[in-house]
Amino acid sequence: MKVGGQAVIEGVMMKAKDFWSVAVRDTKGVIHVKKEKLKPLPKVLKLPLLRGVVSLYEALVLGMKALDYSASKVYAEEGEKPLSGAAIGMTMAFSFVLGIGLFILLPLYFTKLVGMFFSAVARSSLMFNLVDGVIRVAFFLIYISIVSLWKDMRRVFEYHGAEHKVIFAYESGLGLGMDNIRRYGTHHPRCGTSFIFIVMILSIFVFSLIPKPWDFFMKFGSRIVLIPLIAGISYEILKLSAKMSDNPVVKLLIQPGLMLQYITTKEPDDSQVEVALRALMEVVPQVEAAQQMEPVPQTQVVAQMEAVRQVEAVSQVVSRMEVVPQGEISK
Repeated sequence: MKVGGQAVIEGVMMKAKDFWSVAVRDTKGVIHVKKEKLKPLPKVLKLPLLRGVVSLYEALVLGMKALDYSASKVYAEEGEKPLSGAAIGMTMAFSFVLGIGLFILLPLYFTKLVGMFFSAVARSSLMFNLVDGVIRVAFFLIYISIVSLWKDMRRVFEYHGAEHKVIFAYESGLGLGMDNIRRYGTHHPRCGTSFIFIVMILSIFVFSLIPKPWDFFMKFGSRIVLIPLIAGISYEILKLSAKMSDNPVVKLLIQPGLMLQYITTKEPDDSQVEVALRALMEVVPQVEAAQQMEPVPQTQVVAQMEAVRQVEAVSQVVSRMEVVPQGEISK
């Protein structure tokens, strides 16, 4: 059974064929779990290309629900209330508009400016879209690099690494003990980061089919219309590359996506792995109890979380300290 997942605030969401779950550890070290049954999809939505679009939409919806649940548990003391359906819809709409602006509108506009200075870009549709794609990838790399500097995101990236390790261990069939989970890396070929990279590369070729004489707004609108097609093809490529990951050529082609995971995943500690495993156990009930790892003592978890908070507090104090001029020190 194929399993996918997503990191959230102090937790991990896992999704299998029939169920999805999210496990979150609160500030007291207690793990909270939410599990729901997935609605069966009509057969037509499981066809190639269509299933990729459906999977992307489902990932966005479940991701928002899991993120909302994790926030409600981690920030319970602050009175955080669950998001309503309307709020989740508005958040998704805002995220979609922001993504369109950052990764479609701005790259297209900058490429048009480049074409004003370099005639080869303006004359050739392939060259135009190649420059557009390079700018889009550059924007994406800058975006995730900036996000990675946020200290809270590092924790999310660590849980992302825990999710990958646990899925690797499950897929290996060698057991889910801590010793076995630790031996796996944090870079998984089916990761959403790799999917996004495939989308960006594929869009260069698909957008090249857009007629060159079209004006700026026609090119922009056609790019939005083609997003579902690109997502569907990218999904099929991702599935195929995962099945053929031992092929030398495929290994070479998937390297860029795996390299991006150096930014989006970090090495987790045992307590984070425990949370990821708890989420997995909810959606894969047939895993034998003997395969489960021994729980990390709660006192150890609380101590680890407290240590992290102390380090962050010290860092904030140090960053606010004023440097005393050298002349005043001598006085």
